[in-house]
Amino acid sequence: MKKGKYRNAVFVVVYAKENYKTYYLILKRKLHWNGWEFPKGGTKPFFIETKMDAVRRELREETGLKILKIKKFDIWGKYKYRKKLPDRKGIVGQKFYLYAAEVEKGKVKIDKLEHSGYKWADFKGAIKKLTWDNQKKCLEAVDEFLKRKG
Repeated sequence: MKKGKYRNAVFVVVYAKENYKTYYLILKRKLHWNGWEFPKGGTKPFFIETKMDAVRRELREETGLKILKIKKFDIWGKYKYRKKLPDRKGIVGQKFYLYAAEVEKGKVKIDKLEHSGYKWADFKGAIKKLTWDNQKKCLEAVDEFLKRKG
């Protein structure tokens, strides 16, 4: 792929606490590639959307869950797409910023265009399922933070 722009995006590690245990939400991706991920998405530059606004919008669009709190992490990275994406002309990859969101655990209303299913999993189950190393590292960072926080 030739040089191009990177889209600003947010990665959101979504978790819920139940009976003193932490469960993470992972989504089964079907748009552009197949595998497991957590909610993510690009910011909308034409609407001058902040990253925090993007977190709230993506969670509403991809999960429909009630957000209890959001934490911004000082973690970011970038990656190139493995192929050209027809709906992202001139964009060669994403630059992502990590957030975590605690939600009320419940039935997830997935975006059927992007995802085919979801799963609530503990840390070990979620890290085994996630497809990409950058998302695994983000999950590890959030899990470590939650353990330290108690």
